[in-house]
Amino acid sequence: MTKENLATKYNPKEFEEKIYSMWMENNLFKPELDPEKETYTIVLPPPNITGQLHMGHALDQTLQDILIRWKRMQGYAALWLPGTDHASIATEVKVVEKIYNEEGKTKEEIGREEFLKRAWKWKEEYGNRIVEQMKKLGNSCDWSRERFTMDEGCNKAVTEVFIKLYEKGYIYRGNRLINWCPDCKTSLSDAEVEHEEKQGFFWHIKYPVKDSDEYVEIATTRPETMLGDTAVAVHPEDDRYKHLIGKTLILPIVNREIPVIADEYVEMDFGTGAVKITPAHDPNDFEVGIRHNLPQIIVMNEDATMNENAGKYEGMDRYECRKALVKDLKEQGYLVKTKEHNHNVGACYRCNTVVEPMLSDQWFVKMEELAKPAIEAVKKGDLKFVPDRFSKIYLHWLENIKDWCISRQLWWGHRIPAYYCHDCGEIIVSKDKPENCTKCDSTKLSQDEDVLDTWFSSALWPFSTLGWPEETEDLKYFYPTNVLVTGYDIIFFWVVRMVFSALDQIGKVPFKHVFVHGLVRDSQGRKMSKSLGNGVDPLEVIDMYGADALRFMLATGNSPGNDMRFYMERVENCRNFANKLWNASRFVLMNLNKEELNKEYERKLTLSDRWILSRLNTVADEITKNLEKFELGIAAQKIYDFIWNEYCDWYIELVKPRLYGEDFNSKRTAQDVLLEVLEGFLKLLHPFMPFITEEIWGHLPNSRDYIITSEWTRAEKEKIKPDEEKKMELIMEAIKNIRNIRAEMNVAPSKKAKVIVVANDNAFKTIEENKSYLITLASASEVIIQDNKSNIPEDSISTVIDGAEIFIPLDDLVDFEKELDRLQKEKDKLEKELDRVNKKLSNEGFISKAPAKLVEEEKEKKEKYQEMYNKVLERLEYTQNKLK
Repeated sequence: MTKENLATKYNPKEFEEKIYSMWMENNLFKPELDPEKETYTIVLPPPNITGQLHMGHALDQTLQDILIRWKRMQGYAALWLPGTDHASIATEVKVVEKIYNEEGKTKEEIGREEFLKRAWKWKEEYGNRIVEQMKKLGNSCDWSRERFTMDEGCNKAVTEVFIKLYEKGYIYRGNRLINWCPDCKTSLSDAEVEHEEKQGFFWHIKYPVKDSDEYVEIATTRPETMLGDTAVAVHPEDDRYKHLIGKTLILPIVNREIPVIADEYVEMDFGTGAVKITPAHDPNDFEVGIRHNLPQIIVMNEDATMNENAGKYEGMDRYECRKALVKDLKEQGYLVKTKEHNHNVGACYRCNTVVEPMLSDQWFVKMEELAKPAIEAVKKGDLKFVPDRFSKIYLHWLENIKDWCISRQLWWGHRIPAYYCHDCGEIIVSKDKPENCTKCDSTKLSQDEDVLDTWFSSALWPFSTLGWPEETEDLKYFYPTNVLVTGYDIIFFWVVRMVFSALDQIGKVPFKHVFVHGLVRDSQGRKMSKSLGNGVDPLEVIDMYGADALRFMLATGNSPGNDMRFYMERVENCRNFANKLWNASRFVLMNLNKEELNKEYERKLTLSDRWILSRLNTVADEITKNLEKFELGIAAQKIYDFIWNEYCDWYIELVKPRLYGEDFNSKRTAQDVLLEVLEGFLKLLHPFMPFITEEIWGHLPNSRDYIITSEWTRAEKEKIKPDEEKKMELIMEAIKNIRNIRAEMNVAPSKKAKVIVVANDNAFKTIEENKSYLITLASASEVIIQDNKSNIPEDSISTVIDGAEIFIPLDDLVDFEKELDRLQKEKDKLEKELDRVNKKLSNEGFISKAPAKLVEEEKEKKEKYQEMYNKVLERLEYTQNKLK
């Protein structure tokens, strides 16, 4: 570590990269498997290989790094395990775009094998970009253990879990209704569909009763799906329709006969009480269709165009079909009315395209049994959410969970380990391709074309990254992990799935706490997005202000579970704080003499020494407790207040006379306390601002090794002295009040003034013993302390503090010759103003022509100027008498 003087100016560009390289070269992020040490493990939520660092990542990772650095300093074997996610849909879209832009070809034209080669190449070229960006933030991850969700080990884990769940009967293949994205052309789980309320319409349509003049009126928000209707349902107790149950209706436009069925799913008091049933295009209708054995007619293609079952509308886009169909219904007399209606519309979380419920052959995970242990884990307290309110969201989701659609119609991802026999249709689930069919012995086998949902592999992240399914030393030592740090927006996507997967495969919760943070919004409270153009690039902020400033801003603005607003001004303030710390550290180092440091001395602690040492230990205790409760924002604010207000603004100023004085013992005591407190709070600050603290640490005379591996500042109870703190607070309050008086009177700092203190017994002793501080920091010429108000000059200004009243003679504050000159000028100025206003008010023309309001304003001015003039005359007389 370097020991030369700190640079004159704080410039993070000069050392942040150097410091990070030093940490890496010395393997300081890598924990050893020491059985004597308690472990502390965090797995990094793996960012997509398609992405680059955004402000949400910066917040999420800063919070994790604070926790891991803190625990490392506390002596834990602290592992922060990093990695990246293959992100099936997002990556495939990027690679497809790249191929088309460069070669004008689709993925189908180049074939699956070649496409996957390109995808892996893309991953190698661009996938590590976000890792390098994460390092700029200061992330102390163990990069030697870095993982990728499609690496060999993770792939092995995914295959193992799929086969186990299949053998248990939890995974099945079925023709069911799923969420389909027409743009990404893949199925989506319920968690991947984002719902938003949008304005739409209810179209009321007549469905004629066969061989009758009667009709049933239904209302729908998606008229294009009526082409796939196979029934109309009514409630069995609805008197309006009882006579029609079992009869036949004629489906308008299509002229197909469909039955009227009775089902309790229908709400009698909602809409018309009659509901069209389209089993292939609505999840509720699908269930009704199963109960009543109804046909399932698919009327759309995968790209949301209408298929051959749509008749004359075949080939039209779904919304184009809607317009044409409504027009035809109106012309043929079937459209009763159209009403505006707001309703929830589901869209793909990736591309924001409106999803279509569609009947499809897919792979599913049965969730009911898997969800039960995950629910119990929270109810029993094995897993805790911070803040606790998020446990309710977690439980609500699990208690109402549906089977999970895990197959995706993509090529990039974990290919489903299932093989189909072309001769007998048998499905064989196996980690390797079987040579022949287990049922008919045929060799005509092919693997399922689909891949697994990205979240299937992410669900295994806390244990697959540690080597599972192998019983590795890492898995035995570091699992279960301690805390998952994540945003509230992926509780359903990821947290829930990690919990039920871990409990099913290993029998232990994957982590003990889920520390939930909010989103980083812009200064107006809006979500940062490309469409709004309001995103802030953390790398640009780091380039301008340094990583420490960005990290500290994100930490101080954080409150568990709540969104925060990003203000560049706050980043600037945090940089100013770093600059203040830098200058204070330079001051301390410049006042340490190597020869003096090696000399023996008698330690003589003053009140200010005992106070700052007590405050350091009090703050250390409070910050540790805050971190234990995940109150990172409060902890950051406390260390900020201590360093800026107490150490820099007060203690350094209090000890300057001793540093520059002749008393060697007093000087050495001051030097040692300055250094002891500096070392103590640098450690407390290190998890939040790792670069500047490491750089300063390297210049301290007593520092050994690195601050990142130094011991956390633990509170020494014997140094916490509440009584001494109260005494010092009394002195500080006195100094502040005297300074305020002087500022109000515009007294130059160089002008000394007598200070008389009338105090009770406790305050008397404290001020008597420490009056030198008032002389130094309150510009007192002398400090007189007495127990009564006798002999106090009549013209004194006073201020009150706890247990004492302070008086400053006016004569000591004011230079009467200068004051006489100032007052004379003020008198001349006011005479001119009075003369002007008197002339105006004595002018008949002004009085008669000016608006009454303006005349009144001039009269008020005259009164004000006259009052001021009278006071100036009084002060003039007093000042002239003082000079006689």
